[in-house]
Amino acid sequence: MLTTDYKDGAPNWVDLGTPDTEGAAGFYAGLFGWDYQPGGEEVGGYGMFRLGDKTVAGGMAVTQEQGPPAWTVYFQSSDAAATAAAVTGAGGTVLHEPADVLEYGRMAVFTDPEGVAFATWQPHGHTGLGAVREAGTLCWAELYTADVAAARDFYGTVFGWEVAEMAFDGSSYKMVKPAGTADEETFGGLVPIAGDPVEDSDHPYWTPYFEVADCDATAARAEETGGKVRLAPVSMEGVGRFAKLADPYGARFAVITSAPPPPA
Repeated sequence: MLTTDYKDGAPNWVDLGTPDTEGAAGFYAGLFGWDYQPGGEEVGGYGMFRLGDKTVAGGMAVTQEQGPPAWTVYFQSSDAAATAAAVTGAGGTVLHEPADVLEYGRMAVFTDPEGVAFATWQPHGHTGLGAVREAGTLCWAELYTADVAAARDFYGTVFGWEVAEMAFDGSSYKMVKPAGTADEETFGGLVPIAGDPVEDSDHPYWTPYFEVADCDATAARAEETGGKVRLAPVSMEGVGRFAKLADPYGARFAVITSAPPPPA
């Protein structure tokens, strides 16, 4: 369960790279009620998506040369330089070396051995997302990978993740959690991309899940406002009802209306 009591290895930030920040801001405002506040020159125009008085994501303009529109998931590190060294040692790549972001913290961007982008945030003055697991906020993350075992080993080496398993469809769903924590602190899953009817097995990726009050209504609204429903809403017992979407510029994400917790 993702919380704002962030531990090393847990997601503590997510941001959107898009060719059109104004257009993306309008789309996500209609979908989640977010308000986009662009940043100044001192942060290169990097802006914040806010929901009420809470910061729930970041956003920035990217060019075609910089890469395709995409969401990036950040994982907490108390030592970004050590994390960068662990990434390289485990077969990943450092795209952006650890660097200070004013007095807020220290960030770095990587790819894993499959070429999947992810990032780390070492907090100083800015701890991370102001809200999670509420409607309109990050609640889960999934890695679609060609090799679940190799991904488990890589991220286990880099972040110390441990794996909990849940029986699913004759197999098991691999869930990840910070080192030394209970199974209730899982925050994401590792999913085989091969055979998934809506995924391209040649392009593994991390996707963030955002909690919504009504999955079906959110999916319909996304399509009405220029987005794409990649996977129509589907229910999973004990988990909730979820859908895979893309915004008008192609950035992929998912939404879920989580099932209520079982009675105590």
